[in-house]
Amino acid sequence: MTTEKRLTRVFVELADTLVAEFDALDFLHTLTERAVELLHADAAGVILSDQHGHLQVVASTSNRAQVLELFELQGAEGPCLDCFNTGRVVANVDLDDAETRWPHFSAASIQAGYRSTHAIPLRLRDQVIGAMNLFCIDQTTLSDDDLELAQALADIATIGLLQERAVRQSELIAEQLQTALNSRVLIEQAKGVLLARAGVDVDEAFRLMRNHSRGHNQLLTDVATAVIDGSLTARELGERRRSD
Repeated sequence: MTTEKRLTRVFVELADTLVAEFDALDFLHTLTERAVELLHADAAGVILSDQHGHLQVVASTSNRAQVLELFELQGAEGPCLDCFNTGRVVANVDLDDAETRWPHFSAASIQAGYRSTHAIPLRLRDQVIGAMNLFCIDQTTLSDDDLELAQALADIATIGLLQERAVRQSELIAEQLQTALNSRVLIEQAKGVLLARAGVDVDEAFRLMRNHSRGHNQLLTDVATAVIDGSLTARELGERRRSD
């Protein structure tokens, strides 16, 4: 498949949010996966502002990236925070050279195996609702074209989250974002259940649940609820994966 065709498919995929049961959490995970794929990163994560103005981690491609995003928020330092606060791209950050600017975040990222990072704002005009972090194992430099693509992905994701809600009360916009945040908590609980009951690591647990969600046309939160209450077991999730 040519690069042009792949880009077209990705943008159609991200634009296809006018469905009956738009799953914001699955949508944001798709954003992180496609960003990693197209921008030659090794991991990605998204933070969003909730209805109280507090930043929360809502999607990531791996548990390692999620931990770093949480560490960034808890330590109140890092490229994603600067990106959100300014509404501007923070790109091509060599973490070895960022120890003065973000000492704790840089140290944690290097310890996790990443040497460079980039942050892209999720914004619509002057409204910034979050940011996306890209983590790279090697010292990776994004070109101007790469950064334009990254911003385009973030922009279409932002529009997808806010579309049709601009004509409604602002509380409904916050409610949609809050739903994604609440869903993340449920997903984390289900991942913990699979880890405790079946010894499935957290990244694999999420992949199993998401595959089951898509294969059975169920909301990811419904699958997580079934895992937590025991009506859906790790064995059943694994059987679905093998059948695929």
